[in-house]
Amino acid sequence: MPVRPSLLLVTDLSYPARGRRYGDEDVYLSGRLRTSFDVALCHPLDAAALLTGFDVVMTRNSGPVLHYQEAYSAFRATAEKSGIVVYNPLGGRGDQAGKQYLVDLTVAGYPVIPTVDRAEDIALLPEAELYAVKPKAGADSVGLAFVPRADLVVDGDILVQPRIDFQYEVSFYYVDHEFQYALYAPDPERRWELKPYDADAADLAFAQRFVEWNTLAHGIQRVDACRTGEGELLLVELEDLNPYLSLDLAPEQARDSFINAVITSIQSMLDA
Repeated sequence: MPVRPSLLLVTDLSYPARGRRYGDEDVYLSGRLRTSFDVALCHPLDAAALLTGFDVVMTRNSGPVLHYQEAYSAFRATAEKSGIVVYNPLGGRGDQAGKQYLVDLTVAGYPVIPTVDRAEDIALLPEAELYAVKPKAGADSVGLAFVPRADLVVDGDILVQPRIDFQYEVSFYYVDHEFQYALYAPDPERRWELKPYDADAADLAFAQRFVEWNTLAHGIQRVDACRTGEGELLLVELEDLNPYLSLDLAPEQARDSFINAVITSIQSMLDA
């Protein structure tokens, strides 16, 4: 009987995400991955100690790194030293590296919600009733606050954006730079109630631009955007660390295609 590759799936099955069930998604995903790999699950706090016993380690719904920064740093150091295949690879330029990319993309003129991290640049932001203030290392709305312009305090570790009035949010899901499916939240007040979204050529050109900007040849990326009142798409987030996939809401054919693409992607990295 041929030996199958072993895969360690890093997840926090009990993470209390608002309006989502991280654990259910990873239980389902691990079952699908078992068609091609011998799969074990572990908590992110245990990943550094366990990963060297596997052929590939896959980071999934493990919550914001801010909650376990020391353990995550140990995981990265151990993975890089051992040379084990990590999925997603650790060289992402999006949320893997914090949210500095939002500032960099603003400066470079990309269609992103205008973002600054210096007090002297606040004047460059458009006028708004309120401004979003959030830590560069944050995720999942951790540390997010909305304040008037007069109360803004910027220290370099904080990002500032104008609060945007938008029609809806939409997410585009990719594997190895290939579009898989899109979902959107028709009600801005209920952003996790998602429905399938029929992306057109302009939508995909928008999302592909950010996927290509990132340097990940392999891996899962989720491009989050908002549709402004004027109809323009603006980047909200480029998630390349452990994006929630909302697999239960994706159409069955798209879900199956996505999982097959992930399996093929991981196998190609193992064969390289």
